[in-house]
Amino acid sequence: MKAWHALWAGAALALSLGAAPAHAQILIGQTAGFSGQVAAGVKETTDGALLFIDSVNAKGGVNGQKIELISLDDKFDPKLAAENARKLIEDNNVSALFLNRGTPHTEAIIPLLEKHGVVLVAPSTGAMVLHQPVRKYVFNVRATYQREAEKAMTHLASMGITRVALMYADDSFGADGIAGAQKGLTAAKLTPVVVEKFDRAKPDFPPIAAKVAKADAQAVLMVASGSAVVEAGNALRSAGSGAQIVTLSNNASGGFIKSLGANARGVIVTQVYPNERAVTYPMVKEAQELARAKGLTEISPAMLEGFAAAKVLVEGLRRAGPKPSRDKIHAALEGIKKLDLGGLEVSYGPDDHTGLDFADLSIIGTDGRFRR
Repeated sequence: MKAWHALWAGAALALSLGAAPAHAQILIGQTAGFSGQVAAGVKETTDGALLFIDSVNAKGGVNGQKIELISLDDKFDPKLAAENARKLIEDNNVSALFLNRGTPHTEAIIPLLEKHGVVLVAPSTGAMVLHQPVRKYVFNVRATYQREAEKAMTHLASMGITRVALMYADDSFGADGIAGAQKGLTAAKLTPVVVEKFDRAKPDFPPIAAKVAKADAQAVLMVASGSAVVEAGNALRSAGSGAQIVTLSNNASGGFIKSLGANARGVIVTQVYPNERAVTYPMVKEAQELARAKGLTEISPAMLEGFAAAKVLVEGLRRAGPKPSRDKIHAALEGIKKLDLGGLEVSYGPDDHTGLDFADLSIIGTDGRFRR
């Protein structure tokens, strides 16, 4: 296993905008696919989180203590994600876990959260299984995949599209997204012309693409991650299908756009945060200003996700007091009511760990940027 402690925790150790603190008193753990098919998005969400964490540390930290983010690469493998989480909790003794990536990966971590009483803040997944029933130690920030997929199908129907194909990874993430899509299609009184699943680790897209082309689908929803959507799109075009490609917010990163290459233009990507250029949202304006201070010219939707996640994490740590034990952090997060992240409100309670419910659609323009 390649540990990203040196790279990402190293970046997190430089958490003031210049010099690194001698010792960071609050340890936060992260396991995510810093390599593999979701690497581009993971990097951007982490960069977005560090924008806010860095700014907090530069001002003295939380209750006088600075935050150190220890990040490990799980290569987007659920088993490795669980092992990384165990190491972070038992060996590194982190106060909380934060911003992991993937539905089956999060499910693999949950038993460890329950065993040790450790919270997981802002898993980068919209799986309904993390919302209903309420998971005691999981505090979601972003909206659900089902809401995204349902909204996408409603939008396609409103455009007069009636022939929709569904392609999805054969795992809990894929099944979750398709459930939302089916709900949207049912509401529009439509039946998908193709429904095909594929192996997440070793997909075989040409046969599926041939079915989609033969069915003359006008649009294809792909519930998959990163490189899988790119490969599926290439297979569709090679099969002669000109269907509109639609995918979910787990692919809302600048790196994803670049990976699509010539097929990027016109791809619809659902979003769970406001337009990254909508400075009417104070959160967006704040993220832009902090990014510019670090020499970045723009932010991405994935960076906004990380930024919002860090705001929730820091608020939980602040409310937990000067000695934020694991149980105090849990109680603090559960006590959050109408926290304004900057134009979006988050509330939690014993019966509600959902977080935000914002969902929107974007399309990749000719300039290689998301357009709303």
